[in-house]
Amino acid sequence: MLDAIGSGFSGLIAGFLHMHWSNPIMLVVGGILLYLGVKKGFEPLLLVPIGFGCILVNIPLAGLMEGEGFLKIIYDAGVITELFPLLIFVGIGAMTDFTPLLENPMTFLLGAAGQFGIFLTLALALWLGFQELEAVSIGVIGACDGPTAIYVTSKYAPHLLGPVSVAAYCYMSLVPVVQPPIMRLLTTKKEKETAMSSSRQSVSKTTRLLFPLVITIVGGFIAPMGLPLLGTIMLGNFMRESGAVARLTKASENEIANVVTLLLGLSIGATMDGRIFLKVTTLIILALGFLAICLDTVCGVCLGKLLRIISGGKINPLIGAAGISAFPMSARVVQREGLKYNKRSYLLMHAMGANAGGQVGSVIAAAIMLSVLKGMGMG
Repeated sequence: MLDAIGSGFSGLIAGFLHMHWSNPIMLVVGGILLYLGVKKGFEPLLLVPIGFGCILVNIPLAGLMEGEGFLKIIYDAGVITELFPLLIFVGIGAMTDFTPLLENPMTFLLGAAGQFGIFLTLALALWLGFQELEAVSIGVIGACDGPTAIYVTSKYAPHLLGPVSVAAYCYMSLVPVVQPPIMRLLTTKKEKETAMSSSRQSVSKTTRLLFPLVITIVGGFIAPMGLPLLGTIMLGNFMRESGAVARLTKASENEIANVVTLLLGLSIGATMDGRIFLKVTTLIILALGFLAICLDTVCGVCLGKLLRIISGGKINPLIGAAGISAFPMSARVVQREGLKYNKRSYLLMHAMGANAGGQVGSVIAAAIMLSVLKGMGMG
């Protein structure tokens, strides 16, 4: 009788008995992610499912990422197959308005400059001893674009998917915290106070329709390995601009995007098992990802300063910070920073142009790297 009671009691506390030292740490990490999402409002649509997934996967004996565990099923169906990030890109395209970019094509240069951190971090990762495919996955964190990072990493370095995806999404949500100090440091008071002209040029519907088609075809021929990324975001944008498939557009940017974001967030959290996640390599990847986003911001602002000189002082270099792919968060950050120094400075539309350029630029940067790897026989 006593043996049966003892056996039953052991069953009740089996989870505690099988707890690895890393599990309590990751439970706290999951709680912090939930706190940042709920209390601080840092991208709750991302951090809430990621944080909850992290908590679920660090409870011993539940087997949620083993065999027929429901998190394992979701992960295999959407992440390993690369389906989730591509569906997210259709939704992003449906939500993205490229009109500010087409009104001022020069902002495309800022979107390109905002990707330099990817290649600089790639070089640093190689120098630190990471393999080529691993270094590419780490560098893509600098795109500040979660779906791109997940797509590239799940395809070429799946063993790094946990830290890479967590870094990409967490840093993307922390853009309002990370970018402003860099923007203030690199610009003078006079530069910050620059008010840009709000004149808008007319962009025809034909131009807006042709843009996603041209980008898809040209980008696809230049870097065919990245066509799934480029094609899906431009498909979403073409549906938006055509106006002929309003139901599909609405579903892509709402129902489909919401469901996939939930499942993708849970899948990312499910990769944060403490026994796998808590390694020195993870800390290095998180540090490199942070550096990549900082370098992207630096390069964007520096090009903004150069364009200010070329334009005779007509450009506020703060808009260069929006050249990263965190759409539209970094554009809003630029607007808020600009208003602090000049209440009549309305930088939002200019920053949105750079931000849209960064959205396209991050996908093209990833596509180029994937195509180069394929050419080298590594893909």
